[in-house]
Amino acid sequence: MPSRGRHVTMLTEGTYPHVHGGVSTWCDQLVRGMPEVDFRVVALTGTGREPVTWELPPNVYRHAAFPLWGPLPGGRRLIGRDRRRFTDVHERFLLSVLDPSAGCDFGESLDELTAYARAGRLSAALRSESALRSLMWIWTMPHLEISAARPTVHDALTATDLLEHALRPLTVRIPGDSVAHAVSAGLATLPALAAQLYDGVPFLLTEHGIYLRERYLGYRVQAQHAPVKALMLGFYRELNTLGYRRADLITPCNQYNRRWEERGGAPADRIRTVYNGVDPHAFPQGGPEPDVPTISWAGRIDPIKDLETLIRAYAMVRAELPDVRLRLFGGVPAGGEAYRTGLEKLAAELGVVDGISWEGRVTDVARAYAAGSVVLLSSISEGFPFSLIEAMSCGRATVSTDVGGVREAVGDTGIVVPPREPAVMANATLGLLRDAERRAELGRQARQRVVDRFTLRRSVDGFRRIYRELAGAAEQPDTRDMVGARRALG
Repeated sequence: MPSRGRHVTMLTEGTYPHVHGGVSTWCDQLVRGMPEVDFRVVALTGTGREPVTWELPPNVYRHAAFPLWGPLPGGRRLIGRDRRRFTDVHERFLLSVLDPSAGCDFGESLDELTAYARAGRLSAALRSESALRSLMWIWTMPHLEISAARPTVHDALTATDLLEHALRPLTVRIPGDSVAHAVSAGLATLPALAAQLYDGVPFLLTEHGIYLRERYLGYRVQAQHAPVKALMLGFYRELNTLGYRRADLITPCNQYNRRWEERGGAPADRIRTVYNGVDPHAFPQGGPEPDVPTISWAGRIDPIKDLETLIRAYAMVRAELPDVRLRLFGGVPAGGEAYRTGLEKLAAELGVVDGISWEGRVTDVARAYAAGSVVLLSSISEGFPFSLIEAMSCGRATVSTDVGGVREAVGDTGIVVPPREPAVMANATLGLLRDAERRAELGRQARQRVVDRFTLRRSVDGFRRIYRELAGAAEQPDTRDMVGARRALG
């Protein structure tokens, strides 16, 4: 094993270093906060051609983009006894996902599929005619509820294609002298599970947003037929549970995630909460509020952020306070252009286009929070959102939806409202905009809460100790952690 945790393979999916946003910010903070640790980053991406949008620090000694939707991997087709053996494994795998009463173990069958993946033969085997027949046979078993949806061969082809792409990360190799750190549940755990099984590599899992919940939210709007959704959501459910059960250590960024993980099968003694943190110097007191009452929002223009609710709430606030402005700071990720267009249409329908300014992505994020009298967060899913604790560090009063670790972050220093209820969000925002004294007091308390509990040093030091622990090194006393919060303000 490596000494003192100096070698880490970070596994990401759709985030760092190709996309900006909360999880990517966390990854970059972690890497830069430990210059003594060598990092290898394996990023699961769409095509493998996505640009790197972060400047990687010197201690990232290697970065590899692994395309989930690249060209079909090569490999010889299975014949004879090998094909019959694979058919047995494949059918047990499908039964573990679609028919829990069959008593088939998902983990055991995934382990066997991993052997085929490492031999370069899984993709071809999954796309074989016999694999399709197996899926159709299981799907149409009369006792399965999904059989009533009458799965078609087209459904089987679609599901097989999705599943084959999803399992490709099993071919990723992680050095045996590494700690595998998956920074989300789901597909990023596949290389870690394989390396843990075959090479004895320690597996660390950090979950920000709840991966499985977000898959369910995403599939609600997918066009696939019910049988396809049932197979893929069943796969994600079983993979999520397996990751929880096998990880050597799980580090949720809040207690909400911890409770979810325990319900999902994670042993309580292998869970250790490490909150996200910010540098209070990088996000200083925001200074005077703008002359015109302003609502500020910062983040990624993405459906998970539920900007429809934000815009509807803004329209209600503006009906009471005609001068109020809404400033949206954040970029549109690749493929998100249609969502941005839909938001603009909604603003036009509500008659508030002239009050909204789309600021795009900004490098000085603290300026985005300082630009508002109140900062809002309208997401339907979050982990422990940076945009919230950054705004708090800037001394701004906040109104946030009650998702993930939001309530833990805010405490009693801001207002928390139910998600997807624009009228409730509007009323809370109006109350703050009409009470300057309360805004100022909440902002002061919010900054102090960050300084006391959620500093970047505390977060990074927590992972430094965890890396050393998983690498097998004796933990060394670190007095900086005891005084870090006191020094945060200089």
